[in-house]
Amino acid sequence: MSKIRTTCIGAYPKPEFVKLPDWFTVAEGPDTSEPTESWNDAMAAMGENVEDILTRGVAQAIADQQSAGIDIPTDGEVSRENYIHYHCRHLNGIDFVHLTEKSLRNGAYVARLPTITERVSARESFLVHDWQRAQKLTDRPVKMTIPGPMTIGDTTADSFYDSPERRGADLADKRNDEVLNLAQAGCCHIQIDEPLFARKPGPALNYGFENLERAFHKCPSNVIRTVHMCCGYPDRLDNPDYPKADPHSYAELAGAIEDSSIDAVSLEDAHRHNDLGLLEKFHNTSVILGVVAVAKSAVESVEEIRTRLQLALAHIDPERLLAAPDCGLGLLGRELARAKLTNLCEASRSLR
Repeated sequence: MSKIRTTCIGAYPKPEFVKLPDWFTVAEGPDTSEPTESWNDAMAAMGENVEDILTRGVAQAIADQQSAGIDIPTDGEVSRENYIHYHCRHLNGIDFVHLTEKSLRNGAYVARLPTITERVSARESFLVHDWQRAQKLTDRPVKMTIPGPMTIGDTTADSFYDSPERRGADLADKRNDEVLNLAQAGCCHIQIDEPLFARKPGPALNYGFENLERAFHKCPSNVIRTVHMCCGYPDRLDNPDYPKADPHSYAELAGAIEDSSIDAVSLEDAHRHNDLGLLEKFHNTSVILGVVAVAKSAVESVEEIRTRLQLALAHIDPERLLAAPDCGLGLLGRELARAKLTNLCEASRSLR
């Protein structure tokens, strides 16, 4: 049997020496009311050594993943205050000075968000720099992660566009600029994060997938196109009552995923198990299955992970199954993240 490959999804716990705000480490967690306000000041406070500091932080994140045995690491999103707004800073038309209060996740919390005030347009390219910084630190292929148009629209305020479809199309075109720049630079794993698809499958099917295709338009065939669709971060570790996406959303979206140009889909399974018959809906698409939870402090044993992967293999061939955490690891802290990744990789290796 082929080896079950392993990857991470995005965020990794920031080292203490990277003095950047992070929605995983503030008291409110990802539901913070101030997700982005202090990033510029924090970058400036690190002074002229900021690039060296960030490179050290990325090196630690990659070294931990590589030591655990991860085949396709990420840069840990070390330079980002969160996986969405860091990208928005590199677009014209989004105001980070005059923030707007907005209710999020069906009223779960209120946050002060950057505001779209005019048609979004590209500023400078930035992800190639981030990818090259990371790729120089390892001989394994580094995957770069990009927030999707629909998720950006949900996590910003908007005083310009008259429809989410138009806004999404413009954001998708700007995502496409970064995708093509990354591909030209040599990045062969690009992931677009659209957790909102699982929360809002209706809009995802109406226009979300169309804009996802725009974001990957003309992406070369040697690049693995991945979409990540978790069911939502909780506000803290070990909160069993946090509202998640409808458990039937994945089945509702499976046909559109299979019919798209996406090569791999990342699905959450550890926090809440799916009916693994879902995997049979994917005949060509690879599945990155979340087999360790990112919001539970209990470390899954090697045997637990191995058993879940064995059950999955009854529904999908090993060449198209990858093992991963459910989502980013930022809530866990370094010790828990390393322990979970180590067991994940050991379980995957044991199934060769």
